[in-house]
Amino acid sequence: MDDVSVVDYHTAGEPFRIVTSVEIPGTSVADRRVAAQSSEAIDAVRRLLVNEPRGHADMYGGFVVPGDDDGADFGVVFWHKDGYSTACGHGTIALATWAVETGLVQVAADGETDVVIDVPSGRVAARVSCAGGSVLSVAFRNVPSYVLSRGLQVPTARGSVLADISYGGAFYASVLASSVGLSVTPACYADLIAIGREIKWALDAVAVHPHDPRLSGLYGTILYDDLGPAHQRNLAVFADGEADRSPCGSGTSARLALLHDEGRLRTGEVLRHDSIVDTTFLGRVVEETPDGVITEVTGTAYRTGTATFSLDPRDALGTGFTLR
Repeated sequence: MDDVSVVDYHTAGEPFRIVTSVEIPGTSVADRRVAAQSSEAIDAVRRLLVNEPRGHADMYGGFVVPGDDDGADFGVVFWHKDGYSTACGHGTIALATWAVETGLVQVAADGETDVVIDVPSGRVAARVSCAGGSVLSVAFRNVPSYVLSRGLQVPTARGSVLADISYGGAFYASVLASSVGLSVTPACYADLIAIGREIKWALDAVAVHPHDPRLSGLYGTILYDDLGPAHQRNLAVFADGEADRSPCGSGTSARLALLHDEGRLRTGEVLRHDSIVDTTFLGRVVEETPDGVITEVTGTAYRTGTATFSLDPRDALGTGFTLR
């Protein structure tokens, strides 16, 4: 395997590792995600970058690829320790910041510029706000978000709980943390992961996309604290027990769909969505469509470093390992 160079960012505490050197066949980003899943050579790069000793169980990243057409600045195939996701809001914020800071997308030193990114679930537009040549924030508008199911009874090790499933580019089950005797705090971290993992696998087959089976499957469980009329704190436990340090971008869209459907958050009203490490995204519904609500999620991302990773052919650990 050739050396692989990366640029690392974090968005509200959640890592995002950007790779530009991997070519993936396909005519669309959704096709390229499928191709990456089935290619041993491409997936070996994912494993090299996400596994220990070069990554860790909660690492996240993406392969930058061409967009589906000239309307996009570029595309991305998202990945994590267990495979390839259909959406990633924190990654979208990081990528838009990276695109502006590297000059891939030209912007004025002051003002707003749209960065259009094709992701497996569709096309998202990220509006980057700059002042004095520096990125201040990124607000991305997601694919339509909607409620799939409500009030599902889920038997768990902590008793029967109620879950709502909604879509924000990926499917999430939302569960009030107090209903399983927990709160979204670092003290409850291990227990939150355990119950989130249990609920995710119990409901995985329920999350069926109406048009594209490649987008089916429950991506994660959002355990949340209700802190006020428009203020919540959450931990998204996704893939197989991976915990989002950020408030979760696509998960914020999924929560907005539920809150809007309940009448608790009107179009234009802002939700403060906090993470388990006290970082914040701001989210709002900006439009109602027949396919669901269009949401806007705002956050910040910062570059944390660059690296070039190698695989010595003599290394018995190969592409690495995961400890959870």
